Amino acid sequence: MAHNLIRQVAARLSFSFQSQGDPDQPSGKHQPAKFPVLPQRSYLRRMRLLIGFLTLFMINPMAHTQHGIDVQDPLWKKADELAHRFILIDGHVDLPYRMGVKNFRPTKELLGIPISSEKGDFDYERARKGGLDVPFLAVYVPAEYQQDGGAKAFADQTIDMIESILAAHPDKFAKAPTVQSVRDNFAKGLMSLPMGMENGAGIEDDLANLTHFHNRGIRYITLTHSKDNQICDSSYDDARTWNGLSPFGKKVVAEMNGVGIMVDISHVSDKAFYDVLEVSRVPVIASHSSCRTFTPGWQRNMDDDMIRALAEHNGVIQINFGSTFLDKKVDQANKANRKKLDAILEKKGLTMEDAAAKTHIDAFRKKNPTLFSDVEMVARHVDHVVKIAGIDHVGLGSDFDGVGDSLPTGLKDVSQYPNLIYLLLKKGYTEQDIEKICSGNVLRVWSEVERFASN
Repeated sequence: MAHNLIRQVAARLSFSFQSQGDPDQPSGKHQPAKFPVLPQRSYLRRMRLLIGFLTLFMINPMAHTQHGIDVQDPLWKKADELAHRFILIDGHVDLPYRMGVKNFRPTKELLGIPISSEKGDFDYERARKGGLDVPFLAVYVPAEYQQDGGAKAFADQTIDMIESILAAHPDKFAKAPTVQSVRDNFAKGLMSLPMGMENGAGIEDDLANLTHFHNRGIRYITLTHSKDNQICDSSYDDARTWNGLSPFGKKVVAEMNGVGIMVDISHVSDKAFYDVLEVSRVPVIASHSSCRTFTPGWQRNMDDDMIRALAEHNGVIQINFGSTFLDKKVDQANKANRKKLDAILEKKGLTMEDAAAKTHIDAFRKKNPTLFSDVEMVARHVDHVVKIAGIDHVGLGSDFDGVGDSLPTGLKDVSQYPNLIYLLLKKGYTEQDIEKICSGNVLRVWSEVERFASN
């Protein structure tokens, strides 16, 4: 294909690209040129044009096609159009964590980060390019505050930061306390910034704090994070303090139903998940989890039985984009390389933090680059949920700005959602399906939570 394309360009330039001698032919028996011989000056000028073309072709032979994504394909253009036509919700974006809550000051420089930034995975300009309308900003509460105190204050400080972003850019961002406000903001061309608290430690030991945080804009709470807390056990913690939900945790779930805050079961243990389904009287979400079938044994993701149970309760799993969440083989290969690097540094009496280790680390990584999953694997996770639970129970929860340098090729930041939609269209998903995945499913759960609380 490449050879034919080059020959076509040569023909356009009106000189022969044919060999002057075929090693399989007897000496002196060359085939005649297909084009007339050119004067030397014209020949050299046209040869330079051909060399320029060849250089571009060799540097980027698939200029419009990467990771199985062809942006010149009319179907990709349709995917891009759908990303902007439908409300697009991402269930978990860690922008506040990236900006740094401690000692945050609303300076012009810091408040400009959410608009345009060369670093990180999210900013307004890239989000608009990708069609993102509703990033749930994570009000993350580190587990250390469970032990040392100050969890509620830290959560409030994070919300203050988000409110300063809203106040600084009213022409771009808007609060989104209700499903209707999301729809209204979309109609006005404004990006909604609803909030989800990541780690229920922020409510401390007082149920009244649920009303407090609802009033401040929190619309889901991830019950725990990396450690067991006062509410339930964590998938990351082997202590299994409560063997599921704690007695207080059961009250928390019931009160969240009453107040109108969605229950998020990402990060919780399997037993805690099933306990939540028994207690909650409305559907729940997994704001940033993926399918355990692709990462066997890793409890941070959901197994098929859990996904089916979530669907039976009309809930939604929002697929996490981190490579660790997508493909165990990629994760295992990266961990094996990390062990090799640690062994090399240990022999030299160094650690990863030592300045003298940088040369060795750079040399190792040059020979052993970090591996990443790809956007096709994200599509496979979506497809798996649909096959075992139905189209009404899957959404997107990237964990942008929260999973470090582990995002898949083709989905490296908020500008690239159309790539995923493109692959789903190629798999045969309809426009109605795409709308459900982008926002319809999550808005349905959110609406049911609102209705229950209002009654």
